[in-house]
Amino acid sequence: MEHAEKAKKGFRMPHTFVIIFTIILIAIAFTWLIPAGEYARFENAQGIKVIDPSQFNSLERTPVNPLLITQYIVNAFIKNADLIMVILFSGGAFHMLTKTGALQAVIAKLARRFSGHIGIFIPLLSLVFALICTTQAVNMFIAFAPVMVMLSLALGLDSICGVAIIILGGAIGFSTGTLNVSTTVISQKIADLPLYSGIGYRFVCFGVFFVVTNLFLIRYANKIRKNPELSPMYDLDQKNALAKDLKLEDFGTMTPRKWITIGCLVAAMGLIVYGSILKGWDVAEHAAVFLALGIVVGLVGGFSANEISKEFLAGCKDMLGAAMIIGLARSIGSIMGDGNIIDTVVHTLAGILNVVPFYLQGIGMLIANTIINVFITSGSGQASVVMPIMIPLADLLGMTRQTAILAFNFGDGFCNYILPTSTALMGIIGAANIPYDRWMRFMWKCFLLWLATGAVMLLIAQAIHLGPM
Repeated sequence: MEHAEKAKKGFRMPHTFVIIFTIILIAIAFTWLIPAGEYARFENAQGIKVIDPSQFNSLERTPVNPLLITQYIVNAFIKNADLIMVILFSGGAFHMLTKTGALQAVIAKLARRFSGHIGIFIPLLSLVFALICTTQAVNMFIAFAPVMVMLSLALGLDSICGVAIIILGGAIGFSTGTLNVSTTVISQKIADLPLYSGIGYRFVCFGVFFVVTNLFLIRYANKIRKNPELSPMYDLDQKNALAKDLKLEDFGTMTPRKWITIGCLVAAMGLIVYGSILKGWDVAEHAAVFLALGIVVGLVGGFSANEISKEFLAGCKDMLGAAMIIGLARSIGSIMGDGNIIDTVVHTLAGILNVVPFYLQGIGMLIANTIINVFITSGSGQASVVMPIMIPLADLLGMTRQTAILAFNFGDGFCNYILPTSTALMGIIGAANIPYDRWMRFMWKCFLLWLATGAVMLLIAQAIHLGPM
């Protein structure tokens, strides 16, 4: 575990802050260089303001004073306090869950029961990671990498298969955006859509990606079990000490207390979905649920009041970087808005995408978001930067805002597992001692498969006019 913690600390991404701040400077420069413009807007049947593509007018330039950068950043933090709280509190709650050992024990129990059946073992474990990552980022599982490698080697597989169960499973949950706070919720707030609207189709996407990914992974696992020399990690796995140093029993067994803890997690996720869809809850209510979850889990786990406070704050601290990125990135939209250049940028992009056939425009957005993710690997940061542009662009193109958010989720999410700048990827393969080049020899085919699957799901979304909006 100590090795995993070191790996986690070693792959932080301070360069993300530098990139975001650079974009802030570029946005300010654009307010001086790009002509200002504005689309006329009207309220649609749902009471949401949308742009009128037939009425674009040039405006007098309103450049933003670069000396006001810090003021814009402070104002962005104030305006997005609810988003920042839900990011922090969800981190605190899940940190409490891992400290109780309940998540680790559930995975160990599943592994012991189904490890003899690869066709069941791999989908079952990947489903656990996928479901948890519907609300969390994959990097929370860095500490699980060594034990998954040990399990994989014990089954006659390779270390890549062990970490792939975590990474590929988690990628499905995170990248389809079913319940994700840091991507879907932020995007839907920017788009003025009901929170978690469109969840039905996102769960369909979850199921499709889950089946496609597990077929790929099971096929790979069977190939390696029959012929271990085909593994990119064959020579290194022969010398891997993880299988000797770790035991499955180290993760403990399930106890009534741990079952109750898992029950609390399921109840909290169900409550968030119920409240959002039927009661109109917003992000502030979600933050309250995560805060309550952290406290209840700590009490069920037998922690003292001081221990609950300490561990919850430790989890919040892990998410502080994401919260800072949200505040920084959301200031970009305010700068471009005050400079009256958002509509100018949208008008230009619309002119480019208008030459693309309608049903391929969603795929165009997917490719654009994938490229942007190379530079902004933070999901919340990318949502804050690109959605103020993608949402009105979708309105102009006749695409629903829901489809634009889906394209963002796919582009932002799946790309993370081939990028050497990704904390989740580099932390997990670092903890498992898998070189990046060996991982890519396995992963490039899966990534292309994900892109093809995402393109098909976006084509269907456009064909059915995925709503609302």
